Amino acid sequence: MLSVPLSSLPPDFRARALRWAAQFPHCAYLESNDLAYPEGPFRRLLGVAEDAPGAPRSLTELSSWLAATDGAAPRLGFVTYDVKNELEDLRSANPSGLAWPALHFFQPHTWLHWRADHLEIHGRTAGVLAAILAMAVPTLPPPAVPIFTPRMPKAEYLTAVQAVREDILNGEVYELNLCQEFYAENVRIDPVDVFLRLNAASPAPFAGFVRHHHHYLLCASPERFLARQQARLVSQPIKGTIRRGATPPEDEQQRQTLLHDEKERAENLMIVDLVRNDLARVARTGSVQVPELFGLYPFRHVWQMISTVTAEARPEIGLADVLRAAFPMGSMTGAPKIRAMQLIEHYERARRGLYSGSIGYVDPDGGFDFNVVIRSLQYRQDTGHLSFQVGSAITYDSDPEREYAECLLKARAILEVLDAVVR
Repeated sequence: MLSVPLSSLPPDFRARALRWAAQFPHCAYLESNDLAYPEGPFRRLLGVAEDAPGAPRSLTELSSWLAATDGAAPRLGFVTYDVKNELEDLRSANPSGLAWPALHFFQPHTWLHWRADHLEIHGRTAGVLAAILAMAVPTLPPPAVPIFTPRMPKAEYLTAVQAVREDILNGEVYELNLCQEFYAENVRIDPVDVFLRLNAASPAPFAGFVRHHHHYLLCASPERFLARQQARLVSQPIKGTIRRGATPPEDEQQRQTLLHDEKERAENLMIVDLVRNDLARVARTGSVQVPELFGLYPFRHVWQMISTVTAEARPEIGLADVLRAAFPMGSMTGAPKIRAMQLIEHYERARRGLYSGSIGYVDPDGGFDFNVVIRSLQYRQDTGHLSFQVGSAITYDSDPEREYAECLLKARAILEVLDAVVR
């Protein structure tokens, strides 16, 4: 291991490190933006590999792969929404311009771990620091992606919201997270530059950059899916969003509006109950707790309502077991989960890919931390397909126009970074 004082590094060192790392076909960067967050944000971690022999592509393979890999290196990876098809009798037939593998993890040959006052470089360390310091951070013009096309036109989205309300009235679901894709074709962007712009415009505690060969994820997520420290499991679903105010008094008024919004509180509570039930499947009896309900937290553009659910995992439980119990996250499906996922496939017009999936790491001791992939761009460099998705939770009290406006609010940072509009 090589230890380097942070005070000795240039101010743009993280940008240089990411540009160096993005040269590798397997690259994952997890970024906290030094934000305060209940239970703490992501660790700042960057790992790369030239190849990923025997990489798992299913939950079954993940269990055996984790057991077979050893050493001090963390395992970095992602789980797409389509892993649901391995967990339940479900399928995904909607179009996709992305084609991620369902699941992928790799063990880095070099990884960087930022500590409070120093940087640790692990694995193959020879020449790494010099190579990073030698990297140029080019000043590029703003990305030119003028127009995104909705996969689901607004009128069709409004009709779908009304149909979901009828499903709720008929007892099919209590709540459903309805998402929509906006995409552009034949786009050429510099993924590192766009990620840095997005991270500056919308700093988030669970941000991340992932490269998997020609696939890239540029993520500015505020939401934790699941973390484990020793036996303690933590899930922090977000349900409830309102824009920030332009002045301190208006901002406080917006906060109070969200706090007392019965619809948003009902959405949040339904998902908290779902998470409690999910974690109970892998937890010691009686250990599931809700230490915070309806917590309100400010981000650059929005206030979010965040609840925290904790549990003590049974001794024999590993990551794959927890994913089988809790994935996909209830905040991105609705309740009850299986019927919600069936209706999602019916109403949505695109496969989600890594959107509403998860990226994160697994420590050698079995600890882990994974986010919810939202507020993100997905990009295929080989085809030029660029995509983002946004969604909102539909309940019987939902107003279709308001739900559509919430989707665009969540897309605001992405559209501003790309200087783009929705057609």
